[in-house]
Amino acid sequence: MSSTDLRGFTVYDCLRNAGVPLRASARFGDGIAAALWERNETARTEYAEPEHHTLSLYVEGGDEIRRRRGTSVIGGAGTGSLCVMPSGVTTDWDVSGPVRMFHLYVPRRAFDRIAVEALDADPASVTLRDATYFHDRYLETVIRAAVLPLDWNEPADRLAVSHAGQMLLAYLASRYTERGETGAVRRALAARGGIAPAALRRVAEFVEANLDRPLAVGDLAMVAGLSTFHFARGFKQSTGESPHGFVLRRRIEHAKALLAAERASLADIALACGFSSQSHFTARFRELTGLTPRRYALASSATPETPG
Repeated sequence: MSSTDLRGFTVYDCLRNAGVPLRASARFGDGIAAALWERNETARTEYAEPEHHTLSLYVEGGDEIRRRRGTSVIGGAGTGSLCVMPSGVTTDWDVSGPVRMFHLYVPRRAFDRIAVEALDADPASVTLRDATYFHDRYLETVIRAAVLPLDWNEPADRLAVSHAGQMLLAYLASRYTERGETGAVRRALAARGGIAPAALRRVAEFVEANLDRPLAVGDLAMVAGLSTFHFARGFKQSTGESPHGFVLRRRIEHAKALLAAERASLADIALACGFSSQSHFTARFRELTGLTPRRYALASSATPETPG
């Protein structure tokens, strides 16, 4: 597995600056990223108020690592143990002995989005728990079976890795969060209704003008002049589809037009429609149309002659 620079994630930066060997890293999409580390040393490590959440799995070893928490010390649990380190929470570690550890880095924006989608909750009312050295069969199985065996930077594996990342994030949101009072928020949302037609037009125009670049729910919400929470719910209420589904459909429709016009190669069309690779484009195109882009292009060009 090749390496990808993840600078900007506090925990990643801390380990890289300390010279900890990095075995693999990649961005999984939607801002989520992961890294695989190996260390065998005696050291003190502090992650100071990270601006992102981190899920950690000790893939192998780690028995002698301890967490300092105030005046108490939490002993290591070794292979298979997990930790959740929430954004903004400083954690202090005494490292000793060998360990191979997997990290999933989750920006606040990505977590806020999943709070809306998976919990039907206002992100402001959802808090990720600080949890040290626990075991969870689902989390460990997904990481070991659906993430670690893949080449994270191979285009053919990107869709599977991205999906696994979303599974982990949704599970964290549903099982390792605490929620405040959301009733008032939901009542306010229900009273608000959908999105005004003028705002929907602005969003549609923005999407059409930016199909060649990554788009996040927050980008569309800003165009609509709404919070991400209200936009995500209001958009589906007004249009019948999620923002992600709408953008993907527009990307595929744009690709169909380019394929029918025979104006570019498949690789160029993939880039023009916002896909990171031709293989990713092909997979998503086939999911929505039942045909590969090449077969669709051949079918579009095989038009019957007009009788003379």
